[in-house]
Amino acid sequence: MKVQDLLAYKKGFKLAMDIYHISKSFPKEETYSLTDQVRRSSRSVCANLSESYRKRRYQKHFISKLTDSDAENGETQTWLEFALACEYISKEQFKELYEASEEVAKLLNYMILNPKKFGSN
Repeated sequence: MKVQDLLAYKKGFKLAMDIYHISKSFPKEETYSLTDQVRRSSRSVCANLSESYRKRRYQKHFISKLTDSDAENGETQTWLEFALACEYISKEQFKELYEASEEVAKLLNYMILNPKKFGSN
């Protein structure tokens, strides 16, 4: 199995792409702040998950990188809250993206609590 086969990766990747498409409509003055930040943090979820998966032989390293992935997911949620407060996204878009992020969080938490199921020693 490769990291791209993991449900957390698939859902995290879809969320990052959904955020990318929605953030294209953010104002130009947000390019180097909110737009950049929400894209970076959402993409980092999968990047850190990839790193963790390659370190899965070493349980502490595996869990550490998974918690980094979870932290990036939490940061993404904060940027989504700002996007809503600034009225760059609708309440419906926020709800959909936030719920997707919560689902990713649950999957990451499952991996953190069950590292041996993912090949960690």
